[in-house]
Amino acid sequence: MLQVSAWVRIVVGLVLIFGIAIALPNALPENVRNSLPSWMPKNTASLGLDLQGGSYVLLEVQLDQVMKDQLDSTVGDIRRALRKQHIAYEFKRPEGSIGVRILNAADYPNALKAIKDLNPAVTGAALIGTKQYDISETGDNTAVLKMSEAYKKQLKKDVVGRSIEVVRKRVDELGTKEPSIEQQGEDRIVVQVPGLADPKHLIELLKTTAKMTFQMVDTTNDTMAAITQHRIPPNSELLEMATEKGSQRQLPILVEKRVLIAGDRLKDAGYSTNQQTGGVVVTFRFDSVGAKEFAEITKENVGKPFAIVLDKKVLTAPVIREPIIGGSGQIEGSYSIQTANDLAVLLRAGALPAPLNPIDQRTVGPELGKDSIESGKIATIAGLGLVAIFMILRYGLFGLFADIAMGTNLILLMAAMTLFGATLTLPGIAGIVLTLGMAVDANVLIFERMREEHRNGRSMLGSVDTGERRAIATIIDANMTHLIAALILFELGSGPVRGFAVTLGVGILTSFFTSVVVARLIIIAYLNFRKPKKLII
Repeated sequence: MLQVSAWVRIVVGLVLIFGIAIALPNALPENVRNSLPSWMPKNTASLGLDLQGGSYVLLEVQLDQVMKDQLDSTVGDIRRALRKQHIAYEFKRPEGSIGVRILNAADYPNALKAIKDLNPAVTGAALIGTKQYDISETGDNTAVLKMSEAYKKQLKKDVVGRSIEVVRKRVDELGTKEPSIEQQGEDRIVVQVPGLADPKHLIELLKTTAKMTFQMVDTTNDTMAAITQHRIPPNSELLEMATEKGSQRQLPILVEKRVLIAGDRLKDAGYSTNQQTGGVVVTFRFDSVGAKEFAEITKENVGKPFAIVLDKKVLTAPVIREPIIGGSGQIEGSYSIQTANDLAVLLRAGALPAPLNPIDQRTVGPELGKDSIESGKIATIAGLGLVAIFMILRYGLFGLFADIAMGTNLILLMAAMTLFGATLTLPGIAGIVLTLGMAVDANVLIFERMREEHRNGRSMLGSVDTGERRAIATIIDANMTHLIAALILFELGSGPVRGFAVTLGVGILTSFFTSVVVARLIIIAYLNFRKPKKLII
């Protein structure tokens, strides 16, 4: 008699019980799931955008603006370094580079040294020693700085990576479930938020850079002269006041360019109600370093107005009445609860390292998702039924055993997707249908090998045992090939392709287990119980 060790039967039994318990909530209505005992699993597989409905946004990271900002920052550093040494100079700005001409030839060596000292090496294990700029000399006391290709490559990678993290934080702050945020190509980000019906609100949150700064208001120069005569001092800038839609536009404010505290020192932000006025205010709190800096700044500038600036627009410009020691403050304005919450979300998530340009947006209605789910159910049931009928017609009782293993495979597949939090999409349903069709391939190979061994004169039990052992190598090769293909699709694909690859890859693993292990246990249990005289396949 064929025997299976007790520990194998125990392990397989536990896997099946665990899989049924995890997959069961997917087949239950929501009210039934909520009434289950607390110790029972209640999670279900998350539905993707095409099944649940929601918002799809494609964003482009404006890397050119990042390069320009980097060059502008370097120009400011060079200007300060040369002024410190009292060296006369003039700038030339060819496209994508910086030209610095030293007016006095005798100062050129010192100027060149100062410029080179401002050219740091790129940080990164693969790029250690590579400079940020390639510096060339034209021979007329002019040094030209051009951003190195190695630095450009790393800068783009870092900016896109940081942009994705900020976008993820902002979307998570909205309280949405299972958002999908992925990089597409070199400079694009795909955001899919199931269940969110308003992509415009999402876009407004995502495209805002949210670069927050705290700067002093320029009270020593005439603001009206700056507005009417465009006489703006070199160390100041004229900034618009941020106003709500429908509110009366206010005059710009003259603000010192020097940033006293940057927004990256913010630790938390929220909104509340002003107890005195009843209006909605945005509250913020600095980290320990920011709190110390804020306390020193407010102590030194009592009686002076300071501006809270967001993306070059002044949110508020209150007068400092007394030193603010606690490291927290509030922003007053004509905010609604929605706009105050949006601003708090932006401040908590942090500033984007580069502007994002929305180039595509779509809304998928829940009705389309319901139709897709129903179509997917019909396709799954039809595929499962046709394969089951074929196996019974072709292999009789053994075909029924293979069908039971195939049904077990579907349960374990749903359990795995639920357990690992995978998102089920329409291509994912296609992957499930394909997996069910492929699940019986292993059984077909085993059964045909059993037939062959029986025709060659082996006994019934010998045919069963030898047929399965000799088919295993072929089954492993076939499944490994499919698994490698699924991994490649997951690594190189995006969106729907990844959804298909996930279900296909997980299905390959579960189908191998059910087709080889579970089906074998059923067949051995049948042979030991009924003790048939002939092998009928």
